[in-house]
Amino acid sequence: MCYMTNGTAEYGGRPMAQAPASPRSRAGRPDETREALLAAAHDLLAREGAAALTVRRIAAAAGVSTMNVYSRFGGKDGVLDELFIHGFQRMSDEMADAPTSDDPIEDLMACGRAYRAFARNNPTYYSLMFDRVAPDFAPSDRAIETALAGHARVIARVQRAMDAGLIRNGDPFQVASALWACDHGLASLEYRTPAGPRSELFDWDAISETAMRAMLRGLAPDS
Repeated sequence: MCYMTNGTAEYGGRPMAQAPASPRSRAGRPDETREALLAAAHDLLAREGAAALTVRRIAAAAGVSTMNVYSRFGGKDGVLDELFIHGFQRMSDEMADAPTSDDPIEDLMACGRAYRAFARNNPTYYSLMFDRVAPDFAPSDRAIETALAGHARVIARVQRAMDAGLIRNGDPFQVASALWACDHGLASLEYRTPAGPRSELFDWDAISETAMRAMLRGLAPDS
């Protein structure tokens, strides 16, 4: 839930959080070819889906040879892995930027809002991260560790609420995971609700507030 702004780059026409420092040439300049390949892959995934993500298509869209994909990423899966990592880093950063206050419950609510905003504003990343739009892609250990590092941010907020006596004592990892499951379900439903004349029936901000507050009340210590 509390996973990932200034200094953004544009990947596929969508704002993207600053990526990890790109490898630099001996002259100390960023690897512009690497960045172009990632931008091309993001754009192809957004416009045409996972079937378009071949080494040849990625290289052609970036205006470079296929050898550049292999030398920098090892192949298509390496490109997807880097996009997966960037997505979780962005989500983690955005959730870390969620407001904090003297009220740990409100801070958890703010974190959830940031999660849903990320899903709403970054559908390509969200699909790659959670929907297996590239079914043959398996995230690397580094990618999984990046995702777990974001989850640690939620765990810390849950622990703070436990310490304040606002959530009953227990395993903060399990509680954070339960909150994430609820928030993820809300974000996914919003993402999949078709636009149309009846879509205005669903006020997803209000629905999410109702669901998350009800869950947090259920986690409160027994009186």
